[in-house]
Amino acid sequence: MGHETIYILGGDQTDFAANASRQGQGLFELLQDAVQGALYNAGVEAQEVQAGHIGNFVGELFTGQGQLGGMFAAIDPAFHGMPAGRHEAACASGSIAALAATAEIQAQRYDCVLVAGVELERNVPGAVAARHLGAATWVGEEAQDVPYAWPHMFHRVGLEYERRYGLKYEHLGRIAEINLTNARRNPKAQTRDWVYGPRSFLADDEANPVIDGMIRRQDCGQVTDGAAAVVLASERFAARWAARHQRSLDSIPRIAGWGHRTAHLKLDVKLQASAQDPYVFPHVRDTIQDAFRRAGIRDVFELDGIETHDCFTTTEYMAIDHFGITLPGQSWRAIEDGTIAMGGRLPINASGGLIGLGHPVGATGVRMLLDAARQVTGQAGDCQIEGARRCATLNIGGSATTVVSFVVER
Repeated sequence: MGHETIYILGGDQTDFAANASRQGQGLFELLQDAVQGALYNAGVEAQEVQAGHIGNFVGELFTGQGQLGGMFAAIDPAFHGMPAGRHEAACASGSIAALAATAEIQAQRYDCVLVAGVELERNVPGAVAARHLGAATWVGEEAQDVPYAWPHMFHRVGLEYERRYGLKYEHLGRIAEINLTNARRNPKAQTRDWVYGPRSFLADDEANPVIDGMIRRQDCGQVTDGAAAVVLASERFAARWAARHQRSLDSIPRIAGWGHRTAHLKLDVKLQASAQDPYVFPHVRDTIQDAFRRAGIRDVFELDGIETHDCFTTTEYMAIDHFGITLPGQSWRAIEDGTIAMGGRLPINASGGLIGLGHPVGATGVRMLLDAARQVTGQAGDCQIEGARRCATLNIGGSATTVVSFVVER
């Protein structure tokens, strides 16, 4: 991470099962909940925070509200005058906010920076929500005549795997089953109380109806209201903080590596560009490798866990081989042999992921960082991966247009 180590002092997330508008809440109340929880969890006072960054994708479309940086001062008067801004990169908005914060700390502008992400998505009918979320496609150029843009786009990612390597639905169904099972252990997961039958994860048109092509109901990440926040700090600040809290600096999770790449907005262009490549999205592979290189990791199995983007099961299927867990096109092996399940060699989405925990779009990248930090400090509760010391995240915006990966360790 350059010369400056970035520490994660603490953080919090809202209950992703909550329907905010039904409870009379909006973007502000969600943000306030996460930020106040993060400050409390981190043991940091509002006046110690020197800058703020917020990830949000579609505040204007769902609520008519932009200019979200101005909400920090309404959470605590000590934030009045604090520099803040909002970042948008579709489902990777939260990770872009986090990257901006790390860059400011590395540039030695600030020593303690707040990163939050928030999204309100359940205040409109499903078809309207789907149309709003379609803003991350090239509007007017792709996913034109389909009711739900994103199931269609990630069905097409699955089709590309099917064409290049073969793909069986049972493997997608198993990804959904793992993530929804993990979510049952997570007290903040949207689906923690949802009930599934014996046929819910099969290609069964009644128990698991088709949404678009190979994408069935259980293959889809959730439409979620929620927020997450983390407090990031320089080594100078973290050392003082550690002394104050009678902790060693080594016990504080830190961001050891990062990767960030952006590709063409259109899915077709990306797939054409990779036609001769073993990886469906070579730039996703490169993003992960960038994070590994910066963290000094030679092999994916130096990780203890991964929080990856699973807006759909095909997205996680892609992440498995792009992380290098299997050879390209062989993600199914890590599903069949239990590698990615809890208790496996490299558990993926112990939190439940987007399918199980929920996907408040702008908050997801921040939530992944928070879960990675909790894992490596043994604070993940019933979702804990035994002995975890190093975890990675992969956050994807659009059809793998914006890609960000972090490595968190202690």
